[in-house]
Amino acid sequence: MDLYEYQAKELFAAHDVPTILGEVVTDAAAAKAAAERVGAPVVVKAQVKAGGRGKAGGVKFAPTADDAGEKAGEILGLNIKDHIVGKVLVVEAADIESEYYVSFLLDRTNRCFLAMASVEGGMEIEEVAETKPEALAKVLIDPLVGVDLDKAKEIVLEAKFPAELVDKVADVLVKLWETFVSEDATLVEVNPLVLDPSGKILALDGKVSLDENADFRHPEHAALVDDSATDPLEVKAKEKGLNYVKLSGEVGIIGNGAGLVMSTLDVVAYAGEEFGGVKPANFLDIGGGASAQVMADGLEIILGDPEVKSVFVNVFGGITSCDAVANGIVQALEMLSADGTVITKPLVCRLDGNNADEGRRILDEAEHDVIELVDTMDDAARRVAELAAAAS
Repeated sequence: MDLYEYQAKELFAAHDVPTILGEVVTDAAAAKAAAERVGAPVVVKAQVKAGGRGKAGGVKFAPTADDAGEKAGEILGLNIKDHIVGKVLVVEAADIESEYYVSFLLDRTNRCFLAMASVEGGMEIEEVAETKPEALAKVLIDPLVGVDLDKAKEIVLEAKFPAELVDKVADVLVKLWETFVSEDATLVEVNPLVLDPSGKILALDGKVSLDENADFRHPEHAALVDDSATDPLEVKAKEKGLNYVKLSGEVGIIGNGAGLVMSTLDVVAYAGEEFGGVKPANFLDIGGGASAQVMADGLEIILGDPEVKSVFVNVFGGITSCDAVANGIVQALEMLSADGTVITKPLVCRLDGNNADEGRRILDEAEHDVIELVDTMDDAARRVAELAAAAS
């Protein structure tokens, strides 16, 4: 789960990382009032889970409270990388002498954690990494050892921070590491980490990603969830316990196993090129236990997407046999019909693996007008893309 900047900085403050909090508001009048309380001059910052806010006009300096209201009005409603700004952070403007970059993240490639730091903060770190790789220090962190003050100083020295700042920045890094570990994060990033004229180091911005697999250890993280920026279908699927991601396409995808579903997305996208660029509409992994209820829930979500023109059910029978999946599909259609759902979108089904013949027999005998059986994955992908194109 990615956090908004204001949420990240609240976590920083809870772990004694020096930062500036401010107030979050959703309209121009409230921004003016917040600026009056915070004390102008202020900075009005779009709260979206995307980078590049400054370049997109989502960060504006406001010397007075009236200006803060005006700037908020300009920012609210902006489209920043397909994220519509619905709230802004009004925060006290800080004097900046120098800008730096620091982060901790999960390095899946090396199966450990990674610290990154640079004395060239304030710009997109991807740009620094590409144009001046020598300016970005990367230090592997042993998960069993972590980051103490000595390790933090090693990171700071590797990044070539000025000697007079080594102790100060190292102290902040130790606290950021505590945030990273204590909150079960996969990313903690500060850009910029700034030095102000008084010599204080501040986390002026923050980005945090939390590992949702650790939610059971953090019931308090539930308060950080914001569904307002999430697709309603994804919200509904999450409520039903489905592993679903909305995409921009016309072919609904249901599969059992994340690897199979990912392969199905690729095959459908490739087949769709023949029919005007038809694409997958979603990722949906129903897992190994494809019960009738799970199948019904999945079909309800996918058929509820107005962009979906056809559905590809791609199942490889393993622990759960194909006949059980076929019965689940038949029962799911009956359950949806009983609930008043009119099913007109075609379902192309490909069953393979354990008890595939029996599964196909069950679907054949069900004689559902919307079900079409296809033997191979490639042929099924082509057929479902063809049906989607014909319905568009």
